[in-house]
Amino acid sequence: MTDLNPIPFWFLRHGETDWNARLLSQGQVDIPLNEVGLAQARRAAEALVGQGIRSIHSSTLGRARVTAEIVAARLDLPVNFDPELQECAFGVREGQKMSGWFDDWIAGIATPEGAESFAALRERAVKAINRATVHPGPVLIVAHGALWRAVRQAAGLVANIRTPNALPLWVEPPSGTEGWRLTAAELRA
Repeated sequence: MTDLNPIPFWFLRHGETDWNARLLSQGQVDIPLNEVGLAQARRAAEALVGQGIRSIHSSTLGRARVTAEIVAARLDLPVNFDPELQECAFGVREGQKMSGWFDDWIAGIATPEGAESFAALRERAVKAINRATVHPGPVLIVAHGALWRAVRQAAGLVANIRTPNALPLWVEPPSGTEGWRLTAAELRA
């Protein structure tokens, strides 16, 4: 298993989509941001002003791409797109409620037909994060919820935690006896 580079970075899950609001698994179905999601992306962009971000790396799926582009416009930075930051494929479970099957998938008990395993997602996600964090930093990574769960697991944190849409997280590597730490940015109304 690949370890995360011990380099701090910002992580931002994309803004809300209609499927997020209905708790449906999107996977690689390219559902666009809804009006709430667009507003969330703009609010996240404001929260990231003054944080010293030097590069932005994003999934190529539309919901993350648009979120990253909104932030990038506010920070006057280009976006580096990495298809390895895409959400995993959930196979036959795409578009379904995120219920017991999702917990079993994260636990490695069962992978839906046509889906990427959680272990494979974790490996891919960590490699993509590591590619991004070797750029001048701090970097901002804009991606997806299940991908972030995989990164959390690789960091030794509880994996199956739902991260709010468009809440910037400052991610710090282990220091002394403490493990990886996450600090949410302050969002203004």
